[in-house]
Amino acid sequence: MQHSLLPLLAVAGGAAAFPAKPQARAAAAGVQFAGVNIAGFDFGCSTTGACDLTKVVPPLSSLGGPDGAGQMQHFTQDDGLNIFRLPVGWQYLVNNNLGGTLDSGNFGRYDQLVQACLATGAYCMLDVNARWNGQIIGQGGPQNDQFTSLWTQLATKYANQTKVIFGVMNEPHDVPDIGTWADTVQAVVTAIRAVAKTQMIALPGNDWTSAQAMPTKSGPALLKVKNPDGTTDGLIIDVHKYLDSDNSGTHTECVTDNVSDTFQPLATWLKTNNRTAILSETGGGNTDSCKKYFCQQLDFLNQNSDVFLGYIGWAAGSFDPTTYELSEVPTKNGNTWTDSALVQACLKRT
Repeated sequence: MQHSLLPLLAVAGGAAAFPAKPQARAAAAGVQFAGVNIAGFDFGCSTTGACDLTKVVPPLSSLGGPDGAGQMQHFTQDDGLNIFRLPVGWQYLVNNNLGGTLDSGNFGRYDQLVQACLATGAYCMLDVNARWNGQIIGQGGPQNDQFTSLWTQLATKYANQTKVIFGVMNEPHDVPDIGTWADTVQAVVTAIRAVAKTQMIALPGNDWTSAQAMPTKSGPALLKVKNPDGTTDGLIIDVHKYLDSDNSGTHTECVTDNVSDTFQPLATWLKTNNRTAILSETGGGNTDSCKKYFCQQLDFLNQNSDVFLGYIGWAAGSFDPTTYELSEVPTKNGNTWTDSALVQACLKRT
């Protein structure tokens, strides 16, 4: 989402391999994946890619934060959700050492969240907030090999976890040359595939990986990204879209269902190019307008599940459910979890 996560309103297993070409279930059955972002390890990261590591709030009660593990267990067991996206800052993973190895302490803490996700039986998307202190990878900033070093290490750690999805980068924006960016994404895919052969890889575009802009701006360049064998098996288009007046995901009221101007054209483009996409960030406030439009948006995605693999709401984890505008954080009383109004109305599947 297009705002800083600096102050942040925070409160202080493998399965069968994914099929070679990801295909959602028939449209009548709905999308394959539905879930929630579990934020906290990205806290302190701004839209420039600067990260204040002192602001990280791990969404794990064992680390002094909220009970993200319990949230995920609730979402899977009570709501029928089956995917979680786990945002984390690049700087956090390597402790501000550009091009360096994964920091054993910081990565170990993040891995606890990944393992808690895997323990639910859900799919778990690693989401790296990657732009490095305002500099663009491969275009005057960090070199591609510094970024692929990170992804080689992550892919090696999770090479045997078939339910781990590799989300290359969170919301690239203001990228000068989309062709050069596609080359960077290609370098990451090649690096991941050297050690992790079958897992899904989510390919992000420019313009905050905008779902609306994808068919005409980033999409044509990303279509050229291939596996080393020349196929596109397991390579899915990563898109984001919010429903408020400026598409920033910062307002509690929603004004559109995004169907006619965004998801219908995107569906047509995906069908034409025989590709699939995942909406890895979307959401709204716990308001009547958002319940109306958000449900309508998800209905359309479910009706076009031949090209849309799923959607992941923003956000639960370490946000304060009493103050954060787009909270999807469930609250717990005794042994009972209660969902936010938007999750109850639109995301819950049981």
